[in-house]
Amino acid sequence: MKSGGSQEEILDRTLQAASKRLLSRRHSNGHWAYELEADVTIPAEYILLNHFLGEINDDLEAKLANYIRRVQSRDGGWPLYTGGDFNTSASVKAYFALKLAGDDIESTHMQRAREAILAHGGAVNCNVFTRITLALFKQIPWRAAPVSRVEILLAPNWFPIHVNKVSYWTRTVTVPLLILTARKPVAENPRGISIDELFHKAPYRENYRLTNPTGSWIGGIMLAMDRIFRPLEPLIPSFLTNRAIQSALSFVEQRLNGEDGLGGIFPAMANALMVFSCLGYRKDDPRVMLARKAIDSLIVETKHDAYCQPCLSPVWDTGLAAHAVLEAVPDDKEVVRPSLDWLKNLQILDTVGDWAQKRKSLRPGGWAFQYKNDHYPDVDDTAVVAMAMHRSEPKRYSDAIARAEEWIAGMQSANGGWAAFDAENEYYLLDNMPFADHGALLDPPTSDVTARCIGFLSQVNQDKNILNIKRGIAFLKSEQEEDGSWFGRWGTNYIYGTWSVLCALNAANEEMAQPYIRKAVDWLKASQRDDGGWGEDCATYWEHRKNAVKGSMPSQTAWALLALMAAGEIQSAEAARGIQYLLDQFDVSEGWKDPFFNAVGFPRVFYLKYHGYSDYFPLMALARYKRLVNSNSLAPEFGL
Repeated sequence: MKSGGSQEEILDRTLQAASKRLLSRRHSNGHWAYELEADVTIPAEYILLNHFLGEINDDLEAKLANYIRRVQSRDGGWPLYTGGDFNTSASVKAYFALKLAGDDIESTHMQRAREAILAHGGAVNCNVFTRITLALFKQIPWRAAPVSRVEILLAPNWFPIHVNKVSYWTRTVTVPLLILTARKPVAENPRGISIDELFHKAPYRENYRLTNPTGSWIGGIMLAMDRIFRPLEPLIPSFLTNRAIQSALSFVEQRLNGEDGLGGIFPAMANALMVFSCLGYRKDDPRVMLARKAIDSLIVETKHDAYCQPCLSPVWDTGLAAHAVLEAVPDDKEVVRPSLDWLKNLQILDTVGDWAQKRKSLRPGGWAFQYKNDHYPDVDDTAVVAMAMHRSEPKRYSDAIARAEEWIAGMQSANGGWAAFDAENEYYLLDNMPFADHGALLDPPTSDVTARCIGFLSQVNQDKNILNIKRGIAFLKSEQEEDGSWFGRWGTNYIYGTWSVLCALNAANEEMAQPYIRKAVDWLKASQRDDGGWGEDCATYWEHRKNAVKGSMPSQTAWALLALMAAGEIQSAEAARGIQYLLDQFDVSEGWKDPFFNAVGFPRVFYLKYHGYSDYFPLMALARYKRLVNSNSLAPEFGL
């Protein structure tokens, strides 16, 4: 923020302008909902879905094509995140979508894309999910995909491969997908578009090698089992297949989730809609119309382009924005009350979701990520929301906080950690299946989610929850990286994880001078960039690129500052430089901007950019800094 005056005066003006900006983005009913942007595969898949169904929307698809072309890399392909490396599957889907939308394959951008794809071995090297998509469009044979039988849904719970042993997102995506792999429908593809030119030889003559995802001997056995079982598929009785399809269909219809869609996530919604189509549902069937509406609600459209969000994030945005407002205006609870009241009405108190498979006696009490996703609340959102309620008006929201506390305490896994959606979801055997080449089947406990739960339980009632907290801290100690940092499963990356953990340890009254904590602080300080900010690239999810960085970002700088403040480092030179970076980067009309992706859906597979992160996290950091300096406190008293 370029203007005269002392740093304190500039800080005050920045806080005032940033608070005003944040509150101006709030909806009239009290909630925030920012855009959530993923990589090019989601808008590409939206176009592919339309052409599968024969429901072409030329005007919208032209805008989607503009977006796809805009994010094309200089190398001709498409990455998984801003400035990332070439990705074959993303590039093939983007190319196919552009061709479906009417792009001339001899145009410069299509030539460059085709050359890049072929230079990386061609479309034959796509991942499993992309291969299934191409098989549905009859571009490649079904033998290119691993055996995936819908009959597995009839297996008992003790069976090594079971739908209840994978994560919520895998469950909601895979169950309808199994119907598609059983029925093997052919996309309508009204324009008869093919992508033979992305293969070095005729697609049906290619040798589609399946991979061993883990490289382990178990993975090798599973790969061999896939080869052995494939010729036996015709021997499976049709009545068994039909029974399994009905079971899968029942699962989908029970969890359609109204206008918010199956699982609240695009891939599951799209698969459900394709299932309805292949099973002959009329387009005016209420289930079909709801599924279509849920998908279309994900579109972000401007005058010139459009993209499709992977899901919506209103509860997450509202919870975190509420924390920022509470930091900025701590003495005015009425400002944030409409937001917390809105959240209170979304607490899931009656629906016993899939999480109950491992916690049958536990009462529901969480919040979902989306507007509605009652079968799949997550503990991360729940902790964030309940912490905001507790620090604002604990009496007003006492019932909601108590139910959240009960549910989160009950969702702790046996190893002391917390996962996002399930407990004890650690069936690592499944990672060895050829189907699991994306490496994102499971939902094991992670440091960032565990930290959020410890922070919440410590903030609301440390004495009551002391055993849960101690077990959680033991888990965090076991997960600390050699350099002192913590892995960030849901945000990029080690800065996010380390921020989460240090806030939790401070809330739990851990002695912050302990060597393991100082090691984390030293890592944070050493990671600061010359401009005073912090930045971390999505490439850090590959171990050999752990220190990758493109530039500083306001949101990541805020996380680092919040972490340092939690560790009692508010008076450090690093904190002072970080604060100055945020002040310098603020623009009165534009606020702060994150130039790169700042979060992760699945490490090394799927990345995200939360457009709200640059609005509320820097505000939270600056406001906390001012409050602590003025109170002469060395560390905050809250869990976040």
